[in-house]
Amino acid sequence: MPSNVTIATDPAASPETRRARRGRRLRALALALLGLAAGLAGTFGASPPAAAQLKITVTPGAAFQPMPIAVPTFTGDPQLGAQVAQIVAQDLKTSGYFTVLDPASYLERSVGADVTPNFNNWRGINAQALVAGTVTHQGGQIVAQVRVWDVFGGSQLVGSQFATSPDNVRRLAHIVADAAYSQLTGFKGFFDSRVAFVDESGPKSNRVKKLAIMDWDGANVRYLTRGQELVLTPRFSPSSQQLAYMSYGAGDPKVFILNVASGARQLVGDFPSMTFSPRFSPDGGTLVFSMQKEGDANIFSMNLGGRAVQQLTSGASIDTSPSFSPDGSQIVFESDRGGTQQLYVMARGGGAARRISFGSGRYGTPVWSPDPDNPFIAFTKQEGGSFKIGVMKPDGTGERILTEGFHNEGPTWAPNGRYVMFFREEGGQSGLWLADVTGHVLTRVPTPAGASDPSWSPLTK
Repeated sequence: MPSNVTIATDPAASPETRRARRGRRLRALALALLGLAAGLAGTFGASPPAAAQLKITVTPGAAFQPMPIAVPTFTGDPQLGAQVAQIVAQDLKTSGYFTVLDPASYLERSVGADVTPNFNNWRGINAQALVAGTVTHQGGQIVAQVRVWDVFGGSQLVGSQFATSPDNVRRLAHIVADAAYSQLTGFKGFFDSRVAFVDESGPKSNRVKKLAIMDWDGANVRYLTRGQELVLTPRFSPSSQQLAYMSYGAGDPKVFILNVASGARQLVGDFPSMTFSPRFSPDGGTLVFSMQKEGDANIFSMNLGGRAVQQLTSGASIDTSPSFSPDGSQIVFESDRGGTQQLYVMARGGGAARRISFGSGRYGTPVWSPDPDNPFIAFTKQEGGSFKIGVMKPDGTGERILTEGFHNEGPTWAPNGRYVMFFREEGGQSGLWLADVTGHVLTRVPTPAGASDPSWSPLTK
C-alpha cells in the first residue's frame, strides 16, 4: 500500500487561533457523549485529553445519542470530491459516535474548504458539526483541504491539507476522517489502518483458509497465501510490514513470519514440536509463542535479531495466547494451571505469574490494548454455553462484557484502544464484527467470504 501522504495544518491559522480552536471543542459533544460509557465510571476514561477544556461526565445508565453531523460533497474535482466525502461519512458513521445526516436534507450539496459556510443552512437541519473540503489535482498528486466547523458556535475547529498519489485516494479519505474524528471526540484516530484475517471458503468439512489483509472497513482485500495450507492467528508487527502466523502443512504446525509487501516468509525456529499462537513485542524485536511437548504447552520468546530462545513458563499445563503490555514489560496469557482456563500476567522475562480472572466461566485469547493511558485487556469468555467478548483492567477489576452469542472469539484492538474487532460464527460461517469499549457500538465488517482471526494493525506507516 502506498504511504506517501503528506500533511499540513491550516497555514492561515496563527498559534493563538489554533489554541482558541482547541479550547472551543463542540459543547454539543459533551451532551452527545453523556452516558457513552454507561456503567463504566471509573473504568474507561471517557474524557478528551487534557488539551481540551471540555470534561465529559459519564452518567451511568444515561442513553447515548450520536452527534448529528453533515459531510457534503467536497468541491474541486466532482468525482473525487464525492468519493472522498462518501468514505469520510461512512468512517464517521461506523465509529458509532456520529449520525451522518441524509444528504437529501442539505440546503448546500457541496461546501469547499475556501469558504465560510452559511451556518444557518446547517443549523436548520440540526447539524452540530460540518466537515467540508476541496479535492484537486496538483502537480501529479491529489490534494485535499479539509475544514471541520462547529455549526452552532460558528467557528472552525480544524483546518488541514493532505496530499497523495492518485492511486491512494481511499487512504487519503481515511486520514481526513481521522482528523475530523480526533477533533470532535478528543480520541486518537483509527481509520488509517489495516486488518489481517483468515479468509474462509468452502464447506465446513473441507474449509479453505487463506491469509488476507484489507483496510479496516473491508475494502482493498489482498490475499497473502493461496489456501494450500491451513493458516491461523495472523498477528501484525508494530511496523505493519510483517505478519507472524501459524501454518499447518504436511508436518507439525509451525510459526512463520511473512513480509506483507514481498510475500517472502521465514520459519521461526526449526523446533521439534508444534509451535503456535505468536505475537510481537511492542518494539518488534521479540516474538512470543507457545510450544507443545507431550501434551503440555509452554510460552517461549525469541529475540528476532540473534534468534536466542528463552522459555518463559514451565509445568504440566497449557500456557498459550501471550500478549505484551503497551510498554513491553509484562505479558498476559491464558493457562489451565489452576484447573480451568484463566488469565495470568507475568513479567516479560517469565517467572511468577498472578491470576487476574476470577469471574465464573473460562477465559481465553487475551490481548492487551495498545493505549498506555487505558491499558485494558480484551478476552473471550465461555460461560453457560455462550461465548462473550469482554474487557478488564490488568489487575482483573472492571470486567465488562461487550457482546455475547453462540460463538464469539479472537478480539483485537484498534490502534486507538477504543474499539475491539472479533469474529462471530452464525449459520456455520464466521464473520468479523466491531464493538466499542462501551458496548454501544456493534456492527458487521464486510468481507468477501467467511472470516476469522482478525489482527488490527497500528496506524498505517
